[in-house]
Amino acid sequence: MTGTEQLSLTKGTEVKSPGRWLALSVLVLAVLLVAVDATVLGLATPSLSEDLKPSGTQLLWIGDIYSFVIAGLLVSMGSLGDRIGRKKLLLVGATAFGAVSVLNAYATSPEMMIVARALLGVAGATLMPSTLALIRNIFHDPKERSLAIGIWGATASAGAAIGPVVGGALLQHFYWGSVFLINLPVMLVLVLVGIKLLPESKNPVSGPWDLLSVGLSLVGIIGIVYAVKEVATHGPSWEVWAAAVIGAATLYAFIRRQFTLTAPLLDMRLFRHRGFSGAVLADLLTVFGLSGLVFFLSQFLQLVQGREPLEAGLAELPAAIGAVATGLVAGTYARKYSVRAVVSGGLAAIGLALGVITLVHQDTGYPLLGAALLFVGLGAGFSFTVTADVILSSVPKEQAGSASAVSETAYELGAALGIALLGSIVTGVYQGFTAPAQVPADVAAAAHESLGGAVEAARAVDPQTAHTMVAAAQEAFVDGLRLASGVGAAVLLATAVAAWFLLRGQKLQDGIEH
Repeated sequence: MTGTEQLSLTKGTEVKSPGRWLALSVLVLAVLLVAVDATVLGLATPSLSEDLKPSGTQLLWIGDIYSFVIAGLLVSMGSLGDRIGRKKLLLVGATAFGAVSVLNAYATSPEMMIVARALLGVAGATLMPSTLALIRNIFHDPKERSLAIGIWGATASAGAAIGPVVGGALLQHFYWGSVFLINLPVMLVLVLVGIKLLPESKNPVSGPWDLLSVGLSLVGIIGIVYAVKEVATHGPSWEVWAAAVIGAATLYAFIRRQFTLTAPLLDMRLFRHRGFSGAVLADLLTVFGLSGLVFFLSQFLQLVQGREPLEAGLAELPAAIGAVATGLVAGTYARKYSVRAVVSGGLAAIGLALGVITLVHQDTGYPLLGAALLFVGLGAGFSFTVTADVILSSVPKEQAGSASAVSETAYELGAALGIALLGSIVTGVYQGFTAPAQVPADVAAAAHESLGGAVEAARAVDPQTAHTMVAAAQEAFVDGLRLASGVGAAVLLATAVAAWFLLRGQKLQDGIEH
């Protein structure tokens, strides 16, 4: 707890806004939509691939550019909200999110889709830090705030799992662009209700918004993540090393610049707090495991086990149920036991669930898959909710936007890395399968791009050859999924151990802010 927070705690009573829970419902709506959009595309991937015919690399960019851009801009947008007003930024961002969703829905080429997803990421970056910062300023009672953050965290975690269900329901009856058009009515409600219910808040002594820092953070994060993804997928090359060096140098310049500014975009001194740094790391890797698993199980359920989109989406529902169940009680358990016990336990549950996925094969029954998804959701609800509370409680409320941006950057970067790194392992193993000798070279090349591409390319050959090729492709995909899950399990279990030490002595607040 910071000195500023200790001074803000009193034994007095807090005048509570009667509309605070209604205001929370508006914020939760924004969180749900951004979280759903991060994974809703997973189920649409096969039909989108058939329509736009992206390469394997383009397909990965379509899947993760949204999260990359959000991650690169969150710190900047959180700081902007502190300066111009979080409510104002949220409503402007919601309007832009709705408008850009139309561009996504009617994309006519892979390149246009990538650009549209990137623009959606820009709009999404304005929403997430604003929601958490407003919660920090609406709820002054730490126990009420923990419950509000629990609802927020459960929505964010569940949204990632609900995405496939929403996508499946829409794809059952409409074309793939409908997964974006659903954003329009939701954003309309958010803006109209938010104007009336949300209070405005900002940092009264925030200083100017440093545009150079904005550019440095964006270029740095995207450069690093791009390099990691390309090395995992295609191996090292001079372009990849150049991206890595530029990204690292840019992030170093960003950090150095923050120490020289009187009003930095991100107060780097926050990371000297062991609990804050541990919470950020746990935050990132919780979502790393959740999003990576949900994204690739969507393809496994459809393209390997032959389930319809809606059925595949419903099959992933246990993750959402688990996240909601534990997210709502995470604050209470963290106070009753300890922050590190709840966070480490949550991370370990995700790691063990990923370990179970290493046992799957093409004909694995649903009970095993459903149990693994449930434990991933349970773990994410515990870990993500408590770490968000720790991060938000570590700063004065005037810096709530910046702290929220750190939490959200970890969330989005975790989602991006989950898809990029685990996806690159899946893709790398998958591309090693052997197509039947009689398959033409151009058909075999298309089949090696992605599993969706193999299913589509199989239509160009005779049925027996097609069956042989698709079976080989499915087997290679499952091998890649098992290996990626094993890597993810090792990372999550190691993080659970690290969190136990990093979060030692960390507690959630019990007093009331005055």
